Amino acid sequence: MQLIGMLDSPYVRRVAISLQLLGLRFEHRSISVFSTFAQFQQINPVVKAPTLVCDDGEVLMDSTLILDYAEVLAAPRKSLMPTGISERQHALRVIGLALAACEKSVQIIYERNLRPAEKLHEPWVSRVTGQLLAACGALESELHRRPLAVASDTIDQAGVSAAVAWQFTHMMLPEVVNAADHPALREFSSQAELLPAFSAAPHGSSTYRHDGQA
Repeated sequence: MQLIGMLDSPYVRRVAISLQLLGLRFEHRSISVFSTFAQFQQINPVVKAPTLVCDDGEVLMDSTLILDYAEVLAAPRKSLMPTGISERQHALRVIGLALAACEKSVQIIYERNLRPAEKLHEPWVSRVTGQLLAACGALESELHRRPLAVASDTIDQAGVSAAVAWQFTHMMLPEVVNAADHPALREFSSQAELLPAFSAAPHGSSTYRHDGQA
């Protein structure tokens, strides 16, 4: 399998970390949807990161759908999703909040970096910022209410998604989301970043290495 996309995307990073935790081998190709658009387009005409090229050549996209496929590949040996209904419901709650935080962070970044300053629509930015803060606040509350496991053999998809979301938001928008207001989320993410699967896929332009060297 080939994972296409850069690790500065929380969605690509979420998949890279999860594939490793699931014990699935893959080749990572750090191709940008911006600077190498034409190259990405040759692999996936939709140019959506992450893209997964399966062993038979079929192309999948969207991190959640790719991870659904990965879960089937890893079953029954390994899964990052709990099977009990209560545990799974909670995991889906946390994953949804984490993905919302990623989505709103990306929207703010795109608004700032891709739109000319004179065309910025402040009501829209304020609305999206409020949604981002709500998602991070809810994640903080969930971690206080029901702490997540943070070890290589116990972290689940909720933990992966929450940690990746916080790392991305904290690195890209530190002036928007105050780390001091989210101590539980900050501490959880810091511990997760020490795990081999996370350290092998650091946020940025590097290429994932299975030996832990990026």
